[in-house]
Amino acid sequence: MSQQAAPITASNRIWTLPNIISFVRLLGVPLFLYLLLGAENDVAAVVVLALGGTTDWVDGYVARRMNSVSRLGELLDPFADRLYILATLTGFTVREVVPWWLTGALLLREAFLGVVLLVLRRHGYGPPPVHYVGKTGTFMLLAAFPVLLLAHAVPSIADVTAPLGWAIAWWALGLYWIAAVLYLVQARALLRADRVHERREAVAG
Repeated sequence: MSQQAAPITASNRIWTLPNIISFVRLLGVPLFLYLLLGAENDVAAVVVLALGGTTDWVDGYVARRMNSVSRLGELLDPFADRLYILATLTGFTVREVVPWWLTGALLLREAFLGVVLLVLRRHGYGPPPVHYVGKTGTFMLLAAFPVLLLAHAVPSIADVTAPLGWAIAWWALGLYWIAAVLYLVQARALLRADRVHERREAVAG
């Protein structure tokens, strides 16, 4: 009979290798914005953006392989993801790499999720566990961004890179919103369980 793997518990450590990778990712955000909006060195910005998207997967992989999952890392990783997405959308919209409606659709999803998190917090709950659909959508979005920027930076290969980048971006947008709906379902289940518990306590009292 096979033995089940022991669950990985999050520690309170700060200076773990995955957290250091996440900190380095955060440092890449202002560098990317400078290259994109200040120096307008699109090729260098593509490299920074691609590295930032790649390390999104690396820090989680290292944390699981080295059993170095931490509570800070559980907060830092999604924060770095959202900061990269927000910074990229801002820069891309200013430089007209992507149309405003894509930025609006992604920011509307973030606002929607923010309202869900505020409601949960009012009832004493933290953020729901990260769903693999949302994580996949984020990964695909971070993969689409450098491809779209590459199409903008190097027009000679745009016939290949632009359709590829938009195909990935459309899938990412769909998964992003599906994940938001799943988070809403999780939140409703928690709040409904709360109401049932309160009614039982009222009856028992």
